[in-house]
Amino acid sequence: MWFVSVLLPLLRLYVCGIRVLWYQLFHRSFTLPVLPNQRGRVAIVTGGTRGMGLETAKQLVRLGMHVIIAGNETEEGLSAAQKMNDDRGEGQAEFVFLDLTSLKSVRHFADSFKRRGLPLHVLVNNAGTMLVPERQTEDGLEFHLCLNYLGHFLLTNLLLDLLKTSGRQGRCARVVNMSSATHYAGEVHLDDLNRRTCYSSHGAYSQSKLALVLFTYRLQELLTAGGFAVTANAVDPGMVDTALYDNLWTLAQVLKKPVAKVLFRTPAEGASVSVYAAVASDLEAVGGVYLYNGQKTQSSELSYDQDLQTQLWTKSWELVGLHQT
Repeated sequence: MWFVSVLLPLLRLYVCGIRVLWYQLFHRSFTLPVLPNQRGRVAIVTGGTRGMGLETAKQLVRLGMHVIIAGNETEEGLSAAQKMNDDRGEGQAEFVFLDLTSLKSVRHFADSFKRRGLPLHVLVNNAGTMLVPERQTEDGLEFHLCLNYLGHFLLTNLLLDLLKTSGRQGRCARVVNMSSATHYAGEVHLDDLNRRTCYSSHGAYSQSKLALVLFTYRLQELLTAGGFAVTANAVDPGMVDTALYDNLWTLAQVLKKPVAKVLFRTPAEGASVSVYAAVASDLEAVGGVYLYNGQKTQSSELSYDQDLQTQLWTKSWELVGLHQT
């Protein structure tokens, strides 16, 4: 039981990491093409105060967007927004507090945003955490599950009507979900999403990233069936040198430092795939794909299980307190 629940997820995750590093050893980071001006369009980027979220927000502001940086680090967020605005790009940035580990905070953020009367053209669900010791949120949810997946699931659904009214044929609104290669090692235990039976931080993280891909595909299926001008895609930035790895074991931290200097992507390189998914012309009206290094890639076999997609969607609605109609 311990091997299956704890050691096996750890081994799977590190095997995924080795495969990604092997790829990055021989392949350059994706280079963004010329992107269309985004003046007059509005984006929300979660986790936009640092790392890839910060770089994503910067690039979108440079393209002329009004970018709301959503995060729980107020001082960092205000400073980041000020620096972007001082650069005198065509767009503008602002920081708004959002704690994705609190369903109450997510609801407050969404309600406050909708009251402003702004459109919403791009939602980048970027915020995430990895390998946190066993911990529950104020709502009794496993930490990885809530921060990486359920908080974004709730946020997206609360803002979905606004995305639908903001998109139009020829210029769709877009949802971008930040997944990871670790989703290939993930399993979704619908009867124990909070992983209370036998906790593994590696398994919890992989599960949350697989859940994001399953969510992406189910969301796109519903959007297509409804004929809405909104697309949803999952992106994989590769292994990027950010604070995401701060919870690695001490030995892994030591080994990671020299490797990261040579093989890891920079935050700007990692952000390129989310920026591409958010605004690139050649992805107009393209949804339900998994993007790795700028290319459409097959995600895990499990992620295409439509029954699992539907069951996870229903379970997630229950966990975040939404009511399906």
